[in-house]
Amino acid sequence: MTSTRDWNAASYDAVARPVQALGHTLLDRLELRGDETVLDAGCGSGAVTAALVDRVPGGRVIAIDGAPTMVAEARARLGDRADVLLGDLSGLELAEPVDVVFSSATFHWVPDHAGLFRCLHAALKPGGRLLAQYGGDGNIAGVRAAIARAAAAPEFAPSLAGWPGPWTFDAPDTAAAALGLAGFTDIAAGLHTVTVTSDRPHEYLETVILGSHLERLAGGLRAPFVAAVAAGLPEPLVVDYVRITVSAVRPLS
Repeated sequence: MTSTRDWNAASYDAVARPVQALGHTLLDRLELRGDETVLDAGCGSGAVTAALVDRVPGGRVIAIDGAPTMVAEARARLGDRADVLLGDLSGLELAEPVDVVFSSATFHWVPDHAGLFRCLHAALKPGGRLLAQYGGDGNIAGVRAAIARAAAAPEFAPSLAGWPGPWTFDAPDTAAAALGLAGFTDIAAGLHTVTVTSDRPHEYLETVILGSHLERLAGGLRAPFVAAVAAGLPEPLVVDYVRITVSAVRPLS
């Protein structure tokens, strides 16, 4: 995550459980013996990391996130069960390579996926595996349309009009090509859609989706912008998440 903006970890745990559920579903797909060293790339508050730790009772989990409040929450949740680091995935350097890289709901916050995948390739042992899920092509399209409409208003336009947002949403062929150029093999990439609803639309938008937008606005404009975006969406809030799941292997040689 090249952005160093912080998150409201307590609010995230309260309203983003559907997003965390996607991480648990992804974790169910991860085949583990139980003695691996696993990197959780973008651990957030550690809710999914805790389940990952349980999957490797004879191994080790290294968790990294770029948001100080999320790291503090993850450290409080996990204690000495995992090594939780504050850091940037785009410049990731580990003391020793890992067997598996796991990531949920993170890579779309990283602008340079080619560079990201090179870093993750370097972080893996030969034969190591990557399994990740993040926002894919078409993700949150309805919310993005509401953001664009709100951003065009005179009070918000000087800071937001024309800005595409902080996300990089890959199509499967784009992700697969970048993984291949980074040196991975056995690459698979595919899209699926999950619909999430929230009866706390303002908090959900502010905490989960609009943080980078709000950073660009003066303090007095932040709550009105969240309200303007929410006014352009159904209530309860409905968000169509288009997720891309990628898997790949660092070859043995």
